[in-house]
Amino acid sequence: MAEQFPQLVGDTKEEVVAHVVDDVTGLGPIEPLLRDPSISEVMVNAPDEVYYERDGIIYESGIVFRDQAHINRVVDRIVAAIGRHVDEASPMVDARLQDGSRVNVIIPPLVPKSPVVTIRKFRGDRYTIDDLIKIGTVPEGMAQLLEASVRAKLNIVISGGTGTGKTTLLNALSAFIPERERIVTVEDPIELKLQQRHVIAAEARPPSMEGHGEVTQRALVRNALRMRPDRIIVGEVRGPEAFDMMQAMNTGHEGSLTTVHANSPRDALARIENMVLMSGFELPVAVIREQMASALHVIVQLSRLVDGTRKIVQVTEVAGMEGSLVTLQDIFLYRQTGIDPQGRVLGDLRATGIRPKFADRLRAYGMDLSEDVFNVGRWS
Repeated sequence: MAEQFPQLVGDTKEEVVAHVVDDVTGLGPIEPLLRDPSISEVMVNAPDEVYYERDGIIYESGIVFRDQAHINRVVDRIVAAIGRHVDEASPMVDARLQDGSRVNVIIPPLVPKSPVVTIRKFRGDRYTIDDLIKIGTVPEGMAQLLEASVRAKLNIVISGGTGTGKTTLLNALSAFIPERERIVTVEDPIELKLQQRHVIAAEARPPSMEGHGEVTQRALVRNALRMRPDRIIVGEVRGPEAFDMMQAMNTGHEGSLTTVHANSPRDALARIENMVLMSGFELPVAVIREQMASALHVIVQLSRLVDGTRKIVQVTEVAGMEGSLVTLQDIFLYRQTGIDPQGRVLGDLRATGIRPKFADRLRAYGMDLSEDVFNVGRWS
């Protein structure tokens, strides 16, 4: 290179060499974004439109590809590593990088402008509950309640929209599961990083290029029931596996944890109900709701606020049935009180003053929380 480009010296030379190495051995121009631990997501919309997310806020990177062919070469490098391909016959693909980061690719003609690549980065260092307390996602008193709920084997659903931190909170809560218990996790793809030793991680498998060999989350949940689990953790319920998850919760596998995409606890129940209906069993809606009311104990709702912060905004108890409806009661509720001059959202997660029915169960497991937890600082 020195002979061909004698004008390249010092930092400029090092920068060019780094770009060439990234293009040959890595994922081209976006490799520096993938190396940055503070970046959680990388989005390639077009050769001259590359964005990234940091602390919940999306920024334009200023990085450019030469053309669409340059993006295609990076895409081919990603999918070839897992034996997949993307072309007009298969214009969408989900893949995973070596470090566990999730990749979604969609190409023309489904997106006429350019191939679109979205990379959700995998964090090797998982947040603990103490980390979530420090960044304000979980108030300290709430952490005590969640720890007691996990240890007392309450069935917990973590609900929220995309990017609200559902998997992060699930991973943090799993640390409270006692070491003596056998845990089976079911995910698509694997993202959890549990700290216990006795953990069996199962991952769903997509069909091959010929359309064979698919293993669904539902099949894995069914198989998990035969593996003598004390706890079953489903990374995210998305379809018919919701039925088998509910059956497991109602047949002795208490203390199960899962996440679901929903904007409120009531929406979370509606989504689970719809997913159970997808299972193929012609169950009356009233029966499904009775199962949900019996199986589920707590719904923790997460939200990403306008300043990019992620917070618990509701902790709701599934209280039972009233007529044909599942009754919910909020135990804790977040209220926004304003926005400061720096654009940060101001607000508090406070108790509603309602003592949950599961408080007696916490006491039975030796988790005798003070009644102040459900009353101090409550909303009037």
